[in-house]
Parts: sequence; structure tokens; C-alpha cells
Amino acid sequence: MTGRLPRGIRNNNPGNLDFADQPGARLETGVPDPRFAAFPTMDDGIRALRDQLLRYAAHGMDTIAAIIDIYAPPIENATGAYIAVLCRRMGARPDTVLDLRDAATMRALVEGITTMENGPGHVSAAQIDHALRATPGPAGTARG
Repeated sequence: MTGRLPRGIRNNNPGNLDFADQPGARLETGVPDPRFAAFPTMDDGIRALRDQLLRYAAHGMDTIAAIIDIYAPPIENATGAYIAVLCRRMGARPDTVLDLRDAATMRALVEGITTMENGPGHVSAAQIDHALRATPGPAGTARG
């Protein structure tokens, strides 16, 4: 059954962050093309996604469009569709400036990204809330 789970869930990396020596992470194993980070727990993976989003905001990428253009670039993704889905889910426009220090905004963005990356039903809002409350911070770096 584990093999049927999405890669991001198997790796405790619901944002499918590329491996970039994030604290506690290792390069995924068991796949022909290892690229993504594997985290010890799902909470760690959720916090790594949060930290990456905060780094984007610190560099002026604080709209859904700006974040997803970098996070899910058109060379690998249907970026326009990704942006449209997140905008619908969050009730925002692509160019709306997001306050990612606001817990509800961050949770909504993390929830939307984890659903886009893995499909629905793998990471709950309660799981995201628990992980985000557990530890503040950014640490490490990665591209989505």
C-alpha cells in the first residue's frame, strides 16, 4: 500500500521540496531519479514547506502568482492552473499580497499546495495546524 501513496507523502514532504540539505532531511531513496527531500516526520515536512514560503516572502515573492511561478515553474508544471486552483481555494487574486505571518493565510496556502502536490485527503487541516504551531522559524533552503 505504501508504494501507492504519492511520493510527497511517502517522503513526509507534502510540498515536494527539492532536497537542499534542509535540517533533518535526507535525499529520498528507492526511486530511479532521487531529487526530493525526505523528512523524518510529516510535521517536519510541513514546517519545511512553511519555511520555504516565508523565504519567498522575505525576497518579495508574496503573491500566489509570484510564489507558484518559482515553486512550480512552467517547465515542470501547469503553473497557470496551479495558481488558479490556489486562488479559488484561498479566495484571492493571483496578485493579492499575502501576509504569510498570518496563521490562517499560511495554513490555507500550505493546505492548497499539499493538495495540489499529492491530491486530496493525504494531509488534513488539523495536521497542518499542529505542525505549524509546534515550531516557528525558517531554517534551511529549497525550491518547491
